[in-house]
Amino acid sequence: MEARQAYDGPRTELPAVCVILFVILSVGLSGPAFAQSSEEAPKIQELIQQGNLAGARQLVSAALQQEPQDAILLNLDGVIKAQQGDCVGAEASFRRAMALAPSFSGSYLNLGHLYQAWKPPQPGLRDKAIGVYEELLKRDPGNVEANYQSAALLMQKGQYAASLHRLASLPIDAQNRAQALSVRCADEAGRGALPQAEQAADRMLHSSDLADADVMTLVPILKHPEQRSLAVKLLEGLRQRNMATIGSLTSLALLYKQAGNLDDARKTLEQAAQIPPISAQLLVELARVANDQKDYTGALGYLAHARELEPGNASIHFFWGMVCVQMNLAEEAFQGLKKAVDLDPNNPYYNYAMGAVASEREEAREAVPYFQKYCQLKPHDPRGALALGSAHFAAHDDDEAEKIIAPVVNNPVTAARAHYLLGRIANHRGNYAQAITELQWALKAQPEYADAYAERGLVYLKQKDYPHATANLRHALELDPDNYTANMNLLVLYRRTNDPKAEEQAKRFEQIRQLRAQRVKEALRTIQVQP
Repeated sequence: MEARQAYDGPRTELPAVCVILFVILSVGLSGPAFAQSSEEAPKIQELIQQGNLAGARQLVSAALQQEPQDAILLNLDGVIKAQQGDCVGAEASFRRAMALAPSFSGSYLNLGHLYQAWKPPQPGLRDKAIGVYEELLKRDPGNVEANYQSAALLMQKGQYAASLHRLASLPIDAQNRAQALSVRCADEAGRGALPQAEQAADRMLHSSDLADADVMTLVPILKHPEQRSLAVKLLEGLRQRNMATIGSLTSLALLYKQAGNLDDARKTLEQAAQIPPISAQLLVELARVANDQKDYTGALGYLAHARELEPGNASIHFFWGMVCVQMNLAEEAFQGLKKAVDLDPNNPYYNYAMGAVASEREEAREAVPYFQKYCQLKPHDPRGALALGSAHFAAHDDDEAEKIIAPVVNNPVTAARAHYLLGRIANHRGNYAQAITELQWALKAQPEYADAYAERGLVYLKQKDYPHATANLRHALELDPDNYTANMNLLVLYRRTNDPKAEEQAKRFEQIRQLRAQRVKEALRTIQVQP
């Protein structure tokens, strides 16, 4: 059995150790290590090829007890250990074989493959693999596998000129293989030679031995915006040749999404979804695109199917809840987020979102424990304290709300809302001067804060300062025509002052009230979404 010298080695992203193809034996070699090689070697090789690693392991161990310096047996021992996941043991065996038989290329190639497929990956393994291939190339400069693997690894390191040098050492037919063209394309793109990269891509896409892996190992390297069109071209080429897989179609869709081409992104993901088996992750990607298109019903449809596939995936329930928030489906949002929190109780963002939804329910106190949890998990985020204080305020616990909110009034992230809430608390207590001061601070922090104007208008209304009340309420409505509080208090103001605009404002407020009631009604509706 001859060593694997043809250009059929592992691609730039190698498979796991358990399935990697190793060089086993070589003929045509000279020297005492090979002349005296164990007659058990062919039997061991056959067992390995049959997948009988236990039998091969037993046979090679017995043979090595008789012939511990046999390089061929040590190479086979390394292959068995590598396929069984014993990377350290395999490394030692290959190294011993190399020392005993420096002219045997199989041990070098196997050790290089081992470093590339080591599980779990460790720092420095790529450099070790390059070093092993360089050792072999000093002895055998024309070794096809070593030149290719070295080129691929140098490309991954960003050493594009050195990688191209190694590719140039390959025979012409090997240079024209899709794997080599993939590396060349990456090298040319990496050094900024996009026309040459395009040429390599064209040659690769027309290559008879093109495989999905040749493109998929290249696409992640094309990270820069100016390289995106090249990545799209490669992935589209796979699709045109009917070679696209779920992975390549998903990658293409994500590139379309990055470019803002949501329609093509969704169509491509839908095509990927036709390839069984469908995964929850693919459905989630479809939901993200649909959500970006503001097709919330479509997003819920994908997520409903994803929940069926992975009912214990908290992130899917969270996404479901957030889409329901967009649709004003409060009860569905509450149930989805509650499930997410139940599944992942220490996720701060799930707790925050749950608190935000719970605070809009009839019993606002439900929000308190979720915001408390967020504050425990993110103690340095002032937004957590503000949200917790807001929940206490909504639950009519002004004293507790004030105690929690006061420390975050000077933080620019929370200042406007904090001063606004403190202004409302002061208004509740009848401390109108303090309320006006707090609301002025809120408006200084956020000049177009409609709620702050509406609240200040209410304070002036209570003091019967009707001109200032009118000015503030009208300005609030200029900023937010559907502001419930501003519309309601403007109606009260008009009636108190016998303003003839009261009748028109009453109609307007009724529209706002009905709109709000409709949203509440919609929020309580239980929807049925078919996947």
